[in-house]
Amino acid sequence: MSTPANDPRAAAQHEAEIHLTAGQLPGYIGPAVFVVALVVSATVLGLLGAFGWIATVLLAVIGFLVAMFALSTAVEGRRRAVDRIARYLILGTFLLALAPLLSLLFKVASEGIIRFDVTYFTSTKRNVIGAGGGAAHAIIGTLITTGMATVFSVPVGLLTAIYLVEYGKGWMKRVITFLVDVMTGIPSIVAGLFAYSLISLMVGHGSKSGLAGALALSVLMIPYVVRNSEEIIRLVPDKLREASYGLGVSKWRTIVKVVLPTSVSGIVSGVVLAIARIIGETAPLLITMGFTASMTTNPLPTGGSNMVNPMTSLPVFVFYEYTRPGRPQEAFLDRAWTGALVLVLIVMVLNLIGRWVARKYAPKINR
Repeated sequence: MSTPANDPRAAAQHEAEIHLTAGQLPGYIGPAVFVVALVVSATVLGLLGAFGWIATVLLAVIGFLVAMFALSTAVEGRRRAVDRIARYLILGTFLLALAPLLSLLFKVASEGIIRFDVTYFTSTKRNVIGAGGGAAHAIIGTLITTGMATVFSVPVGLLTAIYLVEYGKGWMKRVITFLVDVMTGIPSIVAGLFAYSLISLMVGHGSKSGLAGALALSVLMIPYVVRNSEEIIRLVPDKLREASYGLGVSKWRTIVKVVLPTSVSGIVSGVVLAIARIIGETAPLLITMGFTASMTTNPLPTGGSNMVNPMTSLPVFVFYEYTRPGRPQEAFLDRAWTGALVLVLIVMVLNLIGRWVARKYAPKINR
């Protein structure tokens, strides 16, 4: 048996392995080098009279990458140095993409917390001039219209998805798929115009109501429900369907008893995410629902010859408070920022509910 001591080739291979694994930079060297690069960059730019946070960080990143590549090459070898730089670039890209989101959340939270109190959630803007008041009417309006849109969209979207996966064939399936794709990219303002025109044809021109807003939101929500449900239902193994057919179970009972229970967690979580997608829409609701400072719980178009029954949603409330402030201006802006914070919290809660449902009702697989 040859050993590194008496075999030149084995000795060379052994030395190469030692060279590849012997040197390794300590874990603290990366953060330390970045801090040094940041200090040097700030000092140089300060001496040149061109100091700025963006320029400082960019120059520090460049210096950090150059320094780490040189250190890693000297200690760990070129192969590990390239791998280390690639890892830093990937991490930096992730942080760069995360920075706007964190900045947005910080801004909304810091500004919105000013009016995040009981009064904001229990009072409206009726007879409120200047400071005070709240957005209870807008929050209720958002919950009502979003709930109605969900009731309209889920049955239509789910049944369409079942047809595409279980029954659809030929040109009809291609046409429905094409229309769903078109609806996915439709501008939200177009959905608002469609709902407004439809309600106007039914009850008269100029009608504004929560029903019209719910119809507009359902037009936007249906394609997301269809797409998500279709993909989830396709994931159900064909062996489950074939086993059901082998027992003499009809197709529709197989869908109800086998396919849907297997995919229910994915479908429900997809519906929750679709709700989170539409709950912040503003443009279609400006057209269909209008704006009111009073509490409105009836979404139907009633009252007067033109059947106008405006209802306010939280996105529209934020829009009016921010773009049409009165005096004092700070009071209107505070209400707007708090409304934005409430919207963000609602979306976060919906996403958490979707994830919880996906885990809770996922099919249990015995291993």
